[in-house]
Amino acid sequence: MNFKLLALILLTVVYAYKLFTLFLERRSFSNPIPANVSDIYDRETYAKWRAYSAEKSFWQFVSAVASYVLTFVLLLTDAFSRFAGLFGGNIYLSSCAVTLLSLVADTVLSCVFAYVDDMIVEQKYGFNNTKGKTFVADQIKGFVIGLLLNIGLTMLLLGLHKWLGDYMVIAFAVALFVIILFISFLFPFLTKIFNKFTPLEDGELRQKLTALLEKNGYKVRAIQVMDASRRSNKSNAYFTGFGKTKTIVLYDTLVASSTPDEICAVFAHEMGHGLNKDTLKNQVFSFVNIALMALCAYLTVKYDALFKPFGFDGVNYGMALILVGEIEMALLSPLLGLFTSWRSRKAEYRADEQAVKEGYGDELVSALKTLARKNFAHLAPSPLIVKLEYSHPTLSQRIDAIEKAKAKTRTEGV
Repeated sequence: MNFKLLALILLTVVYAYKLFTLFLERRSFSNPIPANVSDIYDRETYAKWRAYSAEKSFWQFVSAVASYVLTFVLLLTDAFSRFAGLFGGNIYLSSCAVTLLSLVADTVLSCVFAYVDDMIVEQKYGFNNTKGKTFVADQIKGFVIGLLLNIGLTMLLLGLHKWLGDYMVIAFAVALFVIILFISFLFPFLTKIFNKFTPLEDGELRQKLTALLEKNGYKVRAIQVMDASRRSNKSNAYFTGFGKTKTIVLYDTLVASSTPDEICAVFAHEMGHGLNKDTLKNQVFSFVNIALMALCAYLTVKYDALFKPFGFDGVNYGMALILVGEIEMALLSPLLGLFTSWRSRKAEYRADEQAVKEGYGDELVSALKTLARKNFAHLAPSPLIVKLEYSHPTLSQRIDAIEKAKAKTRTEGV
């Protein structure tokens, strides 16, 4: 069997699916807006949103095509084995060389399109606050972190396979899970590489948020404000960390543009994720993906014949991870995404219910509409894309669910 031809065909299928989803999303820009969110954009703003979305979609399409062509050419021309050959027959150096070439190629391409997205499109529509110096620093930091992680992953796969042989699959899965948990645990600290965080200042807002936490017996390490405005005018909030590192982060743009009660509503939503242990559940369920990745890695490194069509004499562990990530897991991700996206959307509904229970249902609706307006949210996306890829329900769906939860709360209170 010609494994190179098979790999190129499967790669084409992966990107054809990606382009299909982009097409569906672009076509949905003309979908009618649901009545319960029709007040978010006025006519002028809606026209601006459509122009913005069309331009973003165009560059996403170009980026996907460019990524496909780059990967296709690198595989077709045996570029990875040629580059690895410069480092002699040392399996460690040659595997790291392949990983390095792949990361450099991806980084160059991603930097170009990140610049177009952030510094041109986002700037054009008034969202970007990123200075050139910050943009360059972000790209360098991202590359260094990516290099360390990818080289580490390559060496982990190589070492476990050399040490355990066919039994490496279980050890690799467990090791990946531990690494991901460790990174999640450190995430509140790692984000400080890119952003500055300050404690929420004393005042009415902090008092209300503290009262919410005490009422539910919920403890966090800190309530922090992130300097998101240094890069963008868009707003958000998120919950992160485990145990003593649990932190709730509010974008400074959210604090500046929302009322204290609206922020309390968003905060109650994020606290709901914590009370429902959604972050921990996500890590547990992610083990399925990790196990599949470990199995794919094992099946890939098991057969030398897979690597010879690409110019290698035997197994190359950097190449193995490229085949696993770019083709094997990419083929499985739409099926896995159906389940993980469904779970994530359910978690969002539960977190919204927590805000309603705290008496912030109306404020949550108001806050979500404000966030949608500031972030130029798509109000009527393709239902199929929502099921396949959206981690959050649509805004219209969330508002419907919030109204039902409010009605149920009133009924139970009678």
